Amino acid sequence: MATILPLYRSIYGRLSPRRHGFLQQLKSGQLDISRRSFKTKKSGPDSTVADFAFAFDSKSIANAPKALRYLQAQRIPFILVTNGGGKTESERVADVSRQLGHVPLDTSRLVQSHTPFAELVHGNEQRAPLQKKCVLVTGGDGDKCRMVAESYGFENVITPGDIITADPAIWPFSKNFLAYYYKHACHLPRPLFEPNSRRSFTESLKVDAIFIFNDPRDWALDIQLIVDLLLSREGYLGTLSKLNNSPDLPNRGYQQDSQPPLYFSNPDLWWAAAYHLPRLGQGGFREALYGVWRSITGPGVELKTHMYGKPNQVMYAFAEEKLMEHRRHLRNLHWPEDTKKEMEGLKRVYMVGDNPESDVKGAKEYQSKYGTEWKSALVKTGVFTDTKGAPSYEPDVVVADVWEAVEWALENEKWKASDQVSEE
Repeated sequence: MATILPLYRSIYGRLSPRRHGFLQQLKSGQLDISRRSFKTKKSGPDSTVADFAFAFDSKSIANAPKALRYLQAQRIPFILVTNGGGKTESERVADVSRQLGHVPLDTSRLVQSHTPFAELVHGNEQRAPLQKKCVLVTGGDGDKCRMVAESYGFENVITPGDIITADPAIWPFSKNFLAYYYKHACHLPRPLFEPNSRRSFTESLKVDAIFIFNDPRDWALDIQLIVDLLLSREGYLGTLSKLNNSPDLPNRGYQQDSQPPLYFSNPDLWWAAAYHLPRLGQGGFREALYGVWRSITGPGVELKTHMYGKPNQVMYAFAEEKLMEHRRHLRNLHWPEDTKKEMEGLKRVYMVGDNPESDVKGAKEYQSKYGTEWKSALVKTGVFTDTKGAPSYEPDVVVADVWEAVEWALENEKWKASDQVSEE
């Protein structure tokens, strides 16, 4: 708490006695709102809604229930943004709500690392639609990520388990896991390529995109299949492109033959698990793949990927749009002519999380196309702790938990909250 005391002192000098007493209660913890609700103004098109908002890492939830209840009561927009995944948004929201003591939440308040992948189903100006294309989805437990991808609208989803069970020879060292894969395997939409077959290679399995939805469980199998596809001819698994290692072509010919694009959902090297030290995350898998790729292709060849998740711009832009939608909902604005006004109305977003490499770095580097300022509050309830020294990226404030982060932001905004409370 010592980190934010100077801010309290500087603001107290300009507060009314009534407001001063209310913030003293917040600061001291005497006002316990974990079981109370604040009376709010009547909702309507002219209702007052804060011109600032919060983005919370959903794993940094220590002491968060009263903070989220307070924000809901005061009509302050917030969203949960996580580099986690491997579940549908409805499952994740239910899990987080239970962890928070059943704070009411819905999927509009949550962005998982792979949530923006849904936008690729119907494509955009830069990318063709993938709705009916064959996509390889890796990571997660069983076939959960397949189900997540299908819930987004991808209609032709395959997994490494589908491939290894169709031909166990494709990676002989996964035979000990075949029983596990058979539990969740589905038939492939096309047969695998056979070099001695009379069929044309164009009749075999073609993968149009590769998605790392969640941390892979079988790194070796997944790396082998991804490398095979990145070296293939036009994404036909089991073929080799003749353009590979062509010195007169860009990138020496690698990934120049219509191979499938590779999408990562999460760059985190470390994440806070149940073990007392952080564990390798999807970023560890990515580095392992990079190492294998460099060994195969030699120096000077790039591995072309598309990176999602915090701290990448695409993740923060997606989260910002969701916050705009939430704020518009709070103000009961529904018409297109309200959109520009609404976007201009959100002045600041406070990113609260425990990982300097994703939460703090992302907030510091994000360039909002609406001019919204992003600030960062680093909490000591996960990846970052005092014992590790200074954080790799300097936040605007370091606090003990989510509640202290909210207190700090409210002070910074000089938020005039109602101090009338009623028992739930």
